[in-house]
Amino acid sequence: MRHSDDDDGFGSFVGDAYPGLVRFGALLVGDVAGGEDVTQTALLKVYRSWRRIEDKAAAGAYTRKVMVRVAQRGRRRHWSGEVPTAIEADAVVSLDRSDELAMADLVHRALLGLPVAQRAVLVLRYFERYSEAETAEALDIPAGTVKSRAARGLASLRQLGLLDGDQMTVASAR
Repeated sequence: MRHSDDDDGFGSFVGDAYPGLVRFGALLVGDVAGGEDVTQTALLKVYRSWRRIEDKAAAGAYTRKVMVRVAQRGRRRHWSGEVPTAIEADAVVSLDRSDELAMADLVHRALLGLPVAQRAVLVLRYFERYSEAETAEALDIPAGTVKSRAARGLASLRQLGLLDGDQMTVASAR
């Protein structure tokens, strides 16, 4: 059964939420293209159940929950037709942000080394700035599970020297 974006607000929701959802997806799976794939797959699932979502204000949290499930199941398309090429030294412009970029790369790689469930908790808590309760609701898990997954994930990052006290050294990989 098809329904119109104009009548039910799904198009507006996607227009407003898409950039943040892709950023979340990219952090979740490790790259922007994969983040877009996870986002689009999740939005298709959300669209199919849009009329059953009573609280449209919670649609973002619901979509993130679907995205985590999609990422955990590894159901994103893999396309290997693109081959990276070397970047010539002349083409690189120095912005003198090498330390910041190196730290962002370390955090990115460290996040990819964590299980998806821990990564999802850390991304929601520290990159999306969700509270424990919001994270638990978004992932449909108990608050205690959020705490334990966050603790394990932060312990892994701490072992790599990526934490300064209880805070991430790089506040965001945006």
